[in-house]
Amino acid sequence: MPRFLALIVAALLLAPSWGLWSEPAKESPPELFTDVSVQAGITWKHFNGQSQDRFLIEASCGGVAFLDFDSDGWLDIFFVNGGETPKGKSPSPVRNALYRNLGNGRFEDVAESAGVAEVPFFGMGAAAADYDNDGFQDLYVTGFPSSALFRNQGDGTFREVTQGAGLENAGEWGASAVWFDFDRDRHLDLFVCNYAELSFAHPRPCNFAGKPEYCSQRAYPPRRPRLYRNNGAGAFIDVSRSSGVARHLGRAFGVVSVDIDDDGWDDLFVAGDASPDLLLLNRRNGSFEDRGFDAEIAYSVNGEARAGMGVDAADLNGDGRPDFIVTNFHDEYHALYLSTPQLLYREWTRPSGLAGFTRPFVGWGARFIDYDNDSDLDLVIVNGHVSQTIELSRRDIRYRQLPLLLANVGDLKFRNMASQAGPVFRTRHSARGMATGDYDNDGDMDVVFVRLNERPVLLRNNVGQEGAWIGFELQGTLSNRDAIGSKLSLQSGDKRFTKWATGGASFLASHDKRVVFGLGEPVEEECSLEIRWPSGKVQRISGLGINRYHKIVESGEVAEGP
Repeated sequence: MPRFLALIVAALLLAPSWGLWSEPAKESPPELFTDVSVQAGITWKHFNGQSQDRFLIEASCGGVAFLDFDSDGWLDIFFVNGGETPKGKSPSPVRNALYRNLGNGRFEDVAESAGVAEVPFFGMGAAAADYDNDGFQDLYVTGFPSSALFRNQGDGTFREVTQGAGLENAGEWGASAVWFDFDRDRHLDLFVCNYAELSFAHPRPCNFAGKPEYCSQRAYPPRRPRLYRNNGAGAFIDVSRSSGVARHLGRAFGVVSVDIDDDGWDDLFVAGDASPDLLLLNRRNGSFEDRGFDAEIAYSVNGEARAGMGVDAADLNGDGRPDFIVTNFHDEYHALYLSTPQLLYREWTRPSGLAGFTRPFVGWGARFIDYDNDSDLDLVIVNGHVSQTIELSRRDIRYRQLPLLLANVGDLKFRNMASQAGPVFRTRHSARGMATGDYDNDGDMDVVFVRLNERPVLLRNNVGQEGAWIGFELQGTLSNRDAIGSKLSLQSGDKRFTKWATGGASFLASHDKRVVFGLGEPVEEECSLEIRWPSGKVQRISGLGINRYHKIVESGEVAEGP
């Protein structure tokens, strides 16, 4: 062999060790969330009754709930359909869906056999909770011109008990609803966001460039929310006037219950659409006082009522008090409010980066979740415009819009994770209601959201289980059985975390009742937990192992709280 050929052969044989050849392509990191809707067997499709009349309700429906309706330890999913309008008819019956979790990543629709497939009204949202303390989660479905209560029979079926319970919410356009125990009597009460006046017999014609278009929300006169007190015997009493909530005329859309002033009694944050947001403080005597203006959350810094849709509460800044996210219209930014030692909130939208991320979007569902369980709370938000002609007047805004997964990078700032989050976060949708929960019981938050006139999206979290975590399923005895209103303070090493068992949150949605704490790097120490139950009792538990769920039943032999 000629010498130069021999040298070439030798070089080829030795090249890998010399590093002359390029490195093998590194495997790209796994996407943070995977759309598993098809694999899960979710085939239900939303219908909103869209017609040339352009009723605004068509553009704002699509509720969803994570709930364990059969109490088998696996989260099921309930989807609320819209409905027909006079000129917007469906080719097939408009039905809700109840997908039973089979525990193997797949679901089956049992809405028909469970008795929740149909409602005699245009559907909006869902609120799931055990209102009668029998160990099975019940369902309240909001809509127009009435709503419905389905009592869980405990045998895989529901019975519609609306009229007997007094929860028809007759004549109203009900949006989000929240179960919470405002009077601490152990029985869950119900607050319903009523949006605006609506009549299918009287369309409000609007158009743009000669095309039918939805009128502004201001064309629809606002309504008053309602508060229903649970009497503990299967019926509810409308206490809207005596409680003071009926004083607040506005287009209420989203609501979350949480103890805002840390007095042991649940309060309400209500997101208003072109109406001031409300901070309804529980006065502990059956009434509420709005402190939204004084707390500087009612209006924007320009003194305008923004188009609030979804809302959530969590302790983002680590001070043990709830902070809030509110989704708004494009150019208004989705607002982030941070608590202070006084009952005053700082808007942190611009410093957090949220203003830049959300300016072109119309937001709906929103949740604080620690998607990677690194102990820092992140944000997931779904968006979608109302106007189908918006692209004719604004080149920078689209009708279908991107969801957002915003990672907390410290210093109360966020980073958009679109490039890593998965294809769903790089695809535009007409998204509305969104719920979060751990449907596969692996210790991290999964996400589901509804899209107008399309199939919903179920997102499996691929990375949260890699971080240390601990989860809790609470059962009240002196408190409501779901323990809604509990405050949980967790000690893990030198870190202390605060969370609440909230009611409501996001938009038209209901969520996993379990509370999960992300702990970050692998943790060797066991955790200790302090629970302030809705009854006011305080319970302390130590020696809790990580990377698992703990069921904790309220004990009567504990210290008194506030």
